Amino acid sequence: MKRVNLFLGHYGSGKTNVALNYAFDLKSQGLNVSIADLDIVNPYFRTKDSQKELEQAGIELVALPFAGTNVDLPSLPAETYGLVMRNDKHVILDIGGDDRGAYALGRFTPYILEENNYDMFFVVNFYRPLTRNAEEAMEVFYEIQQAAGIKFTGIINNSNLGEETTAEDVERTIPLAQNLSEMTSLPVVMTTVSEKIFEDVDCDNKFMLKLQKKYY
Repeated sequence: MKRVNLFLGHYGSGKTNVALNYAFDLKSQGLNVSIADLDIVNPYFRTKDSQKELEQAGIELVALPFAGTNVDLPSLPAETYGLVMRNDKHVILDIGGDDRGAYALGRFTPYILEENNYDMFFVVNFYRPLTRNAEEAMEVFYEIQQAAGIKFTGIINNSNLGEETTAEDVERTIPLAQNLSEMTSLPVVMTTVSEKIFEDVDCDNKFMLKLQKKYY
């Protein structure tokens, strides 16, 4: 398990939801966890919306100063630099969608690469437009990676159809994630599954992240 964990993906991939669930999962393991919202693209679906739950769980949140308002300026809080540069916490960075959002990561890239204790996850939902198959997803993958200036280390299959998702819907995308894995030479580190269908999905549990809640 790496100290710094970055979550990036196409618009609508669900990376914020995955990042939040991952933060709570790490906290449940007794780890000291902080999460930073670096989404300078989408002002309407942000980690800050779950601030109270994060505080109650003892998870530090660093968010954009204008998150949760109708003001959207591409400024990043100074506290984010502290999270990246200190090594006393496990840090989760929720990055904005596509290559435009990934550019925000550039200013932290030298520190992340110098420590070299990170994982950068490509979050993909194969039920979303422009990532319907491995070939489409790979185009988005490389666009984001180039903009971020850091190479991805793994793939997270977050394919779902919202509340209507069935176990079969999840299972249908596992081969697609494997195809993307083969094309990028990176592992599928986890498949996310909502709590209500977790036991029904035919997949090795050690490669599954149970989504305890849908965070908006």
